[in-house]
Amino acid sequence: MPMIFANGINIAYDDAGSGDNCLLLVHGHPFNRSMWRPQLNAFNRSGWRVIAPDLRGYGESSVIPGKTTLEIFARDLAVLLDSLSIRKVVIGGLSMGGQIVMEFCRLFPQRVRGVLLAATFPQSETEEGKRNRALMAERLLREGLLGYAEEVLPNMIAPRNIRALPKVAEHVLAMMRSAPPAGAAAALRGRAERPDYQETLASLKVPALIVVGDQDAYTTRADAERMHSLIKRSELVWMEGVGHMPNLECEAGFNVALRRLLDAADQGRAASGGP
Repeated sequence: MPMIFANGINIAYDDAGSGDNCLLLVHGHPFNRSMWRPQLNAFNRSGWRVIAPDLRGYGESSVIPGKTTLEIFARDLAVLLDSLSIRKVVIGGLSMGGQIVMEFCRLFPQRVRGVLLAATFPQSETEEGKRNRALMAERLLREGLLGYAEEVLPNMIAPRNIRALPKVAEHVLAMMRSAPPAGAAAALRGRAERPDYQETLASLKVPALIVVGDQDAYTTRADAERMHSLIKRSELVWMEGVGHMPNLECEAGFNVALRRLLDAADQGRAASGGP
């Protein structure tokens, strides 16, 4: 397992494939980089280098208590890319990871060749949402994630897929159970302070893919349509019978759509004559 020391922390990551085409995948809360294993395996032999890090506070990366804003996460990613001498990427994220992608696009638009936004939304947090995140952070510190993981599994995966895809359900449950409480709580506090990213999305000039399941408990059809309307060069894929984890619940369909995004980004690179 590769690991670098950056921004004062250890960042663990998977790095598969080689070449100038790079896909950076950002996991959501309360998961880790293993959620992207199907995509890592599918794309690293097709001319793309695929990198999937553990965010600070998750997986095998350093746990920093307190509050971790989306800007901190995004700057960690930039330093990781710098350490690997990677200048530009197609960057994708799911849920909180999607919002970190939006923050990365806000901070480093010149480093982005394409964008994947899965099961996420661009709006800032509501006052009620801020209160709920603060309460949840305290609960996770007090109780850990075992009870929480069991409670939210039907929101993470469509209930019928819990039965139909038991290995996927076991994987998602295991990721949530193993998330460090201090890291998860810090992310909840920081995510509550996120800005509105609609202006950032409207400014994107690169190809983008938006993927949302119709059984998603957190991202609505209106959220998906809003992002699609904001991003000029975007494709919206609406997956039926899929919850909050489309890359795992519908791996084949997700990968087909992601391939289209990578092909569009590669064509844009060839047309520009740049890396």
